[in-house]
Amino acid sequence: MKYAAEFVDPFDEHHRRNIAQTITHRFLKRWIPASGRLLEIGCGNGRLLYLARKDGWDVRGLEISPFLADSVRARLGIEVAVADYLEYSPGNGEEFDLVLLRHVLEHLPEPKRAMTGIAALLGEGGHALLEFPNIDGLDSRFKRWLRGTGLYRKRYPGSWRPGHCNEYCRRSFEYLLRETGFELVVWETYSYRPFSNFVFNHWHMGNKARAIVRKL
Repeated sequence: MKYAAEFVDPFDEHHRRNIAQTITHRFLKRWIPASGRLLEIGCGNGRLLYLARKDGWDVRGLEISPFLADSVRARLGIEVAVADYLEYSPGNGEEFDLVLLRHVLEHLPEPKRAMTGIAALLGEGGHALLEFPNIDGLDSRFKRWLRGTGLYRKRYPGSWRPGHCNEYCRRSFEYLLRETGFELVVWETYSYRPFSNFVFNHWHMGNKARAIVRKL
């Protein structure tokens, strides 16, 4: 996996991957008080776990890359299990108050199973924070229009394989939540460009979405 080939120092405030996680952390602090047990699925370099731990969360990570898991343990001293979360069973029946899943859901071929897996990790009334592409974003809609008119055709190399199994807008995501025992608490779209981010936070036209959901 390309993303697992490099370990970015989680203390580097200026690396773009860390900046993205810092922004997610600010969103988390705004909506959910820091208390309880937190699990991040696909924790990468552990930057978000590190920030949450500073706020008082009892943090754990889950990562399919042994290299990244070992790197987080060594650099941050945070417990990270190497596992596919759909097959993962926490020890002693432990449950989490918050599960984080950043840009993972769209890569999973069975979304109902994916959300059911998150529900199994959460205690009653627990929350999950998810980030994924928003196919109702302004740019995505414009590109679909261009393809429909024949004015735009993207060329792919013969070796190209699609990375996204499913993609979501707010309506389809809420349908998935209803089918798997969740309710939507917060929905926003965002950009990494400051002005665009301000606009997309208030008018939900961004190509990336983040949501907080509650287990019913």
